[in-house]
Amino acid sequence: MQNHVGPRVQVCAVIKADAYGHGATPCAVALESAGAKWLGVTTTDEGMPLRSAGISSRILLMTGFWRGEEEEVVRQNLTATVWEPWHLELLNRAAQRTDAPPQPVHLKIDSGMGRLGVTLEELPGICELIRRSSHLVLEGISTHLASSEVLDASQTEKQIADFECALRVVKNAGLNPSLVHVDNTGGILARPGTWKNMVRPGIALYGYALRQSRAGKPATSGPALPLRPALAWRSRIISVREFPEGRPLGYNATYTTTRPSRIAVLPVGYADGYRRGLSNRGRVIVGNSYAPIVGAISMDLTLIDVTHLPSAEVGDDVLLIGTSGFLKVDAVEVADHCGTVPYEILCGISKRVPRIHLP
Repeated sequence: MQNHVGPRVQVCAVIKADAYGHGATPCAVALESAGAKWLGVTTTDEGMPLRSAGISSRILLMTGFWRGEEEEVVRQNLTATVWEPWHLELLNRAAQRTDAPPQPVHLKIDSGMGRLGVTLEELPGICELIRRSSHLVLEGISTHLASSEVLDASQTEKQIADFECALRVVKNAGLNPSLVHVDNTGGILARPGTWKNMVRPGIALYGYALRQSRAGKPATSGPALPLRPALAWRSRIISVREFPEGRPLGYNATYTTTRPSRIAVLPVGYADGYRRGLSNRGRVIVGNSYAPIVGAISMDLTLIDVTHLPSAEVGDDVLLIGTSGFLKVDAVEVADHCGTVPYEILCGISKRVPRIHLP
């Protein structure tokens, strides 16, 4: 990623939501070892375990902090994103009480996303509070694009224009943030003109990106950055059973065998984050072949048809997400079946699924 954006642009590697389901602490260790100077998390609760694990990189709290967490933010050397007056008041007082040096903060601008951030109308007042704060320094300013992967989105152009206006307001107020960041994965891949001097790659670090589009249709070219999924999700066959033609399977008999069939049972279900939307629709990889999912995925179990795989037996490895030779089932395919995005598929893999991190 650093090679893609060049040496003048800092990379804040986003590891929120348990590193998009991949395991935040091991990913933080790997990213820091690879040279990451910044890590992005959602909350204080996501940042503190990283400090306990010995992570020394800067940690950006991208959605601020709760009342009562301000002293922990200071003690743990976490960098807060701010946009509310009370953010500034609490952090300033916490730094005074703990006799800490001036605390760097990143100001979030709501340029049109409508979630978090200070509006252009509110910005002068916030700038004045920052300027008067004895223990705060404005290190960064950021915004978030709502449709960064849509190459011709008029909303994006307006967001960029509004953010540039916000930058002028901040500078006219006598503040000079050293870090300016706009782009997530979509912007990094599609909009080098808005990279500024920091970017926040998230899902790209794990090998995925939303499809770029133009006027509601897929763009003619894909991302310039080659991406390779970091995660493979594996299970094993725990039972193989034979059924005659016409046998209903699973809850509500949503599938009935159309021939004499060999059905394998996998110990994975929606409690593990394996989505019910794959019922009678998805596929897995067994050996060197695809095997279709049959019947409704239940809380703990999934059925697959291995009639065409006479050698399939208990203990055989099964790829739910991953690549085997020329065969592939990735999070994009799973998301398409479920009518969602790969972010949700990866983040939805539950805590009861063991993570094994390979060097």
